[in-house]
Amino acid sequence: MSLDHAATPSVPLVFYVRLRVKPECVDEWLRAVHDIVDAMSKEDTFLSCALHRDAHDPTLFTLYERWAEPDVATFLEQQDKPYRRDYEARLPELLQGPREPQVLVPLASWP
Repeated sequence: MSLDHAATPSVPLVFYVRLRVKPECVDEWLRAVHDIVDAMSKEDTFLSCALHRDAHDPTLFTLYERWAEPDVATFLEQQDKPYRRDYEARLPELLQGPREPQVLVPLASWP
């Protein structure tokens, strides 16, 4: 991940993460991701998260996360929590390959 983006109170830190889940692990991964997002939502700097599944590939998912963190480095420092370590440890058995995270810079939004 690039460490270039600096969030401000009016411009959140935004992640877009693509995940390809092993076909036989989709249900297990969905349970795990719901659990971790529920835990993440209790964090002080959590703003929102949206989970999507590709319309044509039932093993391709995306997470769109918004955080009130000043930058990626600060975000990563705050993420060393037991619930995250447990989820991270399970990913190699659930995913087809590494996650594909991107940091996005918000430009505009509409209702």
